[in-house]
Amino acid sequence: MTTHESLIWAGSYTADRNGHGKGIAALSADDDGQLTSVGLAVEANSPSFLALHPTLPVLYAVAEEGKTVRAYRRSGAANLEAFGDPWPAGEATCHVAADPQGRFIVATCWGDGQVILYELDDDGAITSRGSAAAAVDPHSAAAPDGERPSRAHSSLMLPDGRVMTTDLGHDLVRVWRFVPGEGLKPDHQVVLPLGSGPRHMARHRSGTVYVDTEYSVEVAAVRMEPDGTYELAAAVPASATGAKDGDAGAEIALSPDGRFAYVGVRGTNRICVLEVASDGIGLEPRGEVPCGGEWPRHHLVREGWLYVANEGSDDVVSFRLDPETGLPDGPVGRVETGSPSMLLVAD
Repeated sequence: MTTHESLIWAGSYTADRNGHGKGIAALSADDDGQLTSVGLAVEANSPSFLALHPTLPVLYAVAEEGKTVRAYRRSGAANLEAFGDPWPAGEATCHVAADPQGRFIVATCWGDGQVILYELDDDGAITSRGSAAAAVDPHSAAAPDGERPSRAHSSLMLPDGRVMTTDLGHDLVRVWRFVPGEGLKPDHQVVLPLGSGPRHMARHRSGTVYVDTEYSVEVAAVRMEPDGTYELAAAVPASATGAKDGDAGAEIALSPDGRFAYVGVRGTNRICVLEVASDGIGLEPRGEVPCGGEWPRHHLVREGWLYVANEGSDDVVSFRLDPETGLPDGPVGRVETGSPSMLLVAD
């Protein structure tokens, strides 16, 4: 690869989840937005979400159907090899994130609501597992329409060392404290509107955390107060035209300068662009474009480009981002890859 190309790992759904992927694929993106396949980095069953160790050439992947989490070590320019055995996780483990200090990873489980912390060794290997499921109460929550199962969906590492997680089923954002040797301990929680379905998160440089909602297809702004607690400050539709029947929010990502937020919408297959106010709280929909494929599960914003993983059409496409309006233009490039579910810059 030349210095003008970037390597991107692509997670996927494989045959065990009725997908067309084979494992973690390696893609190349050049400065002109062109995408090419480098090959299969490692064979794995439904590695649907990935995370990088902050300093070591180690990658962590969930096996969503297999209910495990596993570490992989980079070997060569675009290959991965298993690094230790798979570790047990929960039902439909759908997300993993790494601590910026390399102390642990956190996996969240859509199927049973578990939030699981795995401590790491100095070489990045997984060394222990501690579940916070009891504190989460994964079984049910009181609601007007009866019991709702917990659906832990994603985690976000906060600068002060705490961990934030979403519970799509209970409409909650939870904040945890990490206690070495014990795992995660509850700190407090933020209640979102009933039926919104908080899914993924992105932290703005102002400190506000934006949460996209799967069911209501909105973006919620969760602001940290002076006492360190977070509160819901605003919630706006992801699109000025609103959600359509069958729509489901997917990924949220911010532009590097924090001026724009990008939200993927499955169903109508679009990428919505919102402008972020100078206070880091206000959001206003500014436009939307077709995603260039079917079922945009995840997307990545990097160096003036937007890369979209279209699970349903088995491809990843690139869009050029207008530096003034933030709007995507394209698709510019496209590469075929089976059931892509997540994109992660390798370097």
